[in-house]
Amino acid sequence: MKTEIEKVLTMVQEGKVDAEKASELIAVLNNRDSESRPTAKPTAYADKTLKIRVVSADNDNVSVNLPIKLIKVMLKAGYNIAGNIPQSEKYVKDLDIDILIEAIENELDGQIVDIKSADGDTVSVFIE
Repeated sequence: MKTEIEKVLTMVQEGKVDAEKASELIAVLNNRDSESRPTAKPTAYADKTLKIRVVSADNDNVSVNLPIKLIKVMLKAGYNIAGNIPQSEKYVKDLDIDILIEAIENELDGQIVDIKSADGDTVSVFIE
């Protein structure tokens, strides 16, 4: 693209185009170049991690790190399994799994869920 811009500037020097037309041509070249470049956003977000932290007053702590690439496939299945295990049921029963799926679809970053119970238990879910 640099060569093409140089050609436009040469055309201005030779009087073949005026400055206004040259500006339009350069803008078109810049737009064409930016449209042809692949964007890094999808891969960058796909490389992030969903982190789930459960801290219990009874020291029954859980720390789970899941790559975003696997989340949508595994999220509902894991939630249903955890809901059927007596030790974990109390931690997931009030968790709205659809919020997590929506957050992932909208490429949300940061904290998604922050629950604190009266007896000192906490559940945190975030993407980083």
